[in-house]
Amino acid sequence: METAAPEKPQSFRDTIATVDQDGQRVWIYPKLVKGVFYKYRTYLSWFFLALLFSGPFIRVHGHPLMLFNVLERKFIIFGLAFWPQDFNVLVVGVIAFIVFIVLFTAVFGRLFCGWVCPQTIFMEMVFRKIEYWIEGDAAQQRKLAGMPWNAEKIRKRSTKFLLFFSLSFLIANTFLAYIIGTDDLFKIILDDPRQHLGGLAAITIFTGIFFFVYWWFREQACLIVCPYGRLQGVLLDKNSINITYDFVRGEKRDKKIKNRPEDAGDCIDCKKCVAVCPTGIDIRNGTQLECVNCTNCIDACDEIMVAMNKPQGLIRYTSYNNIVEKTSQVFTTRVKAYTVVLSLLLTLFFYLLLSRPDTETTILRAKGQLYTEQGIYYSNLYTLKSINKTFEPVEVTFKIKEFPSAKIRMVGSNLSLSPQGLAQGAMFVDIPKVHYRAPGMKLSIEVYAKGKKVETISTRFTGPNQ
Repeated sequence: METAAPEKPQSFRDTIATVDQDGQRVWIYPKLVKGVFYKYRTYLSWFFLALLFSGPFIRVHGHPLMLFNVLERKFIIFGLAFWPQDFNVLVVGVIAFIVFIVLFTAVFGRLFCGWVCPQTIFMEMVFRKIEYWIEGDAAQQRKLAGMPWNAEKIRKRSTKFLLFFSLSFLIANTFLAYIIGTDDLFKIILDDPRQHLGGLAAITIFTGIFFFVYWWFREQACLIVCPYGRLQGVLLDKNSINITYDFVRGEKRDKKIKNRPEDAGDCIDCKKCVAVCPTGIDIRNGTQLECVNCTNCIDACDEIMVAMNKPQGLIRYTSYNNIVEKTSQVFTTRVKAYTVVLSLLLTLFFYLLLSRPDTETTILRAKGQLYTEQGIYYSNLYTLKSINKTFEPVEVTFKIKEFPSAKIRMVGSNLSLSPQGLAQGAMFVDIPKVHYRAPGMKLSIEVYAKGKKVETISTRFTGPNQ
């Protein structure tokens, strides 16, 4: 017989736990939790924190592993340099990433938020632990917040302020290193401050933002700023795996531990799951946008179940259909469609990435210039702009595809590109008069770098009317 979910009032969806009826902020003091999931999240956070802070210093052939220099429009991702000319590759990559998030969320809910999101890692695994260390657990924090400004409160709040601000400063410098690179960052830090007022201003602004988020804004970043929680309303379905309360097993609730009624479920309404929640929700009400899947409620509930000699997993990673019908179909039609789209996007992305030339050149006829006659040739002047996408110097040469007897005369020296450099120049293209057909005839110019043809550029060649 199919068991239906009990009908519950939905008024809790009209408000959030961090704001009262008067619109005032309700400060959340989550209780410190210990458990298997919290332990593994801690280990994973160590890995991501080490990766985050070491990222700007990791070098591949002397260059950053990751660089997002928006100011100079230069990006290095896993050792590969990208320029504005690679915009199509980056767009396809971003779209593929978004589709991956949609697919991942449709299957696994907000697993990313609880385990990988930098906001959660910093808030729960760094700043929150410092807070526990200085101010104590939830009850002690509430007591400290309510007491007058005596010596103890000043000492604890000052220590926390100093540590939070120092960490925010460190995060700001790391964040800036991903944008401008470590070399420029060290110049800002070590050189005369008057020479780097813009960089110092950036560090100050970033430090202030991070300090504001982790000192005061906290979980509001997930509830108000981040759109991901609202997206899950359209991405999740009854087959999505999420942190879920097993209402079939848990209801009806009874606070008695001994001599429990026969119709009582396993939930004793201890509210430990609420006490440890960093966003203040009651997971027993069902999936909510405030839930970041941090697993604190799972660890807290499992501890109670063990004490009661009950099976663990009253709150666990599962789907609604798995609880109600004891079955769950993860690979639904929607998930299959997302998978197909993602596969096509990834195929296109890797094709564009692997076929991307090491250099990219723009060739245009010089504005306001007519053809000239050079003996048996008609001659056109072209301007050149070439960019080197590699970390090695490159010399670019050109050939005319249609006419082997045509000549190319560079204005000045050959086009030499420094690593990740941009060079401009000009050249004359001489076409034998016997091969000339009509004004505006199509011309294909082959571009060679390191002795290999990297691209063919189509342009126009003009001459006299015939």
